[in-house]
Amino acid sequence: MAGGIDLITIFIGLETMAVSFYILAGFIKPSQRSNEAAVKYFLLGAFSLGVLLYGMSLMYGLSGTTNLRVMAPLFAGQETDKRLVLAVILVVAGVGFKIAAVPFHMWAPDVYEGAASFAMLLRIFVEGLPVMNADWRLLFEALAIVTMTVGNVAALTQSNVKRMLAYSSIAHAGYVLIGVVAGTPRGIEATLIYLFVYSFMQLGAFTVIVMLRRQDVIGDELKDFSGLYFRHPFAAFAMLLFMLSLGGIPPTAGFMGKFWLFGAAIDAGYVWLALIGVLNSAISLYYYIRIVVFMYVKDEALGSTPKAVPTLALALGVAVVATLLLGIYPPLLFRVAEASARTLGAAPFTAALR
Repeated sequence: MAGGIDLITIFIGLETMAVSFYILAGFIKPSQRSNEAAVKYFLLGAFSLGVLLYGMSLMYGLSGTTNLRVMAPLFAGQETDKRLVLAVILVVAGVGFKIAAVPFHMWAPDVYEGAASFAMLLRIFVEGLPVMNADWRLLFEALAIVTMTVGNVAALTQSNVKRMLAYSSIAHAGYVLIGVVAGTPRGIEATLIYLFVYSFMQLGAFTVIVMLRRQDVIGDELKDFSGLYFRHPFAAFAMLLFMLSLGGIPPTAGFMGKFWLFGAAIDAGYVWLALIGVLNSAISLYYYIRIVVFMYVKDEALGSTPKAVPTLALALGVAVVATLLLGIYPPLLFRVAEASARTLGAAPFTAALR
């Protein structure tokens, strides 16, 4: 899907990915929450795919092709058509659901799909619709601001860590949209860098939650983290690291990701958007630090004891090493970003930094 240059290929890739997530969302059959999440995700997902397909069909009808590279010069040679604006709005709405951008985010606290759809977004708008830069960038600016703010404000009041991280994911979708708004080679690479490091932070945080799960305890409430440091110091340290990284504190990978995102926005002239991103990052520290306080300060008798499962320990170790290593030695990130940016047709920016 990320490497596709044809609307049909992109749509088929997106639909294939969506079907897999429908199954994963309802994988735990006896769980009412799992079934509810699967049904909600399927119904909203089917609707959003219909909206996206209608937008793509309008793009095809106006250009006579589904190839993005052929489409771009065709649109560049004519004035902006109202029908093309409608197509952009429909595609944004469809993709907005996939990336959990506000106001298409209501499914995210129950199921979070991940970040693969951002690559599709970059492919369609940066490569296929360059003539619409002013229009789609203005739309994504508004989406970025609202998504960051709503996600962080909603997370502030959560006592369930899993839902807190889900709302946090919505906020992070807003951060990533900043790189999309920049639309420059550095902006594209910053977006890909952030998506890459975010996957390790989120993987690690959810691994700790799974480790706290027992037969009689789900393990995703704040109280389950009480005194975790005294029962399992490494799990507590790992969760501390992931929370600091999600908050953008150095020397973690999350700091490098946000540094590149906000730097790309400033270079592209969106200083005010970068400042709003920094302010939202500061707000997010409140609910991330809440988890840390429970782990290191609260009475350990109230908490849950982590399970000793080798596969979980391995996943946690990989996430910890990646979060630290990519923050301390960022050239590794640059290499990954360069390779990914080339698949999206962007000229490498980070090569000049090495």
